[in-house]
Amino acid sequence: MLFRLILLFTITPIVELFLLLKLAKITNVWVTISIVLFTGILGAFLAKSQGRLILFKIRSEINEGKMPGDQLINGLCVLIGGALLLTPGIITDAIGFSLVIPGTREVFKGVVKKYLSKRIQRGDIHIHYRRW
Repeated sequence: MLFRLILLFTITPIVELFLLLKLAKITNVWVTISIVLFTGILGAFLAKSQGRLILFKIRSEINEGKMPGDQLINGLCVLIGGALLLTPGIITDAIGFSLVIPGTREVFKGVVKKYLSKRIQRGDIHIHYRRW
């Protein structure tokens, strides 16, 4: 796992830098910088607005006595997507936008649900709850 993280945090910036340099060569430096700034600002705005909406839905479900499992996964996706959007790069922006936008987030949410379900069935994750 540590080796995968090391690869992720070393290879991803190199690939992103390569793509940004190619984009700057095709267009120009100012267009590339503008794209990086625009996606960062738009991403921060989208993450903030989606985060507020998700918090509202979590509160509503808790008030109704429901477990907000889907909304918690949505919140995790928006948090990760927002962080990716603040990271300069083409690939991270594409993944970040797909995690922040509600329609495309459903794909990732399904993957996370399957992953957690398998881990729970194997006994890797234990769920404890207390009745009030």
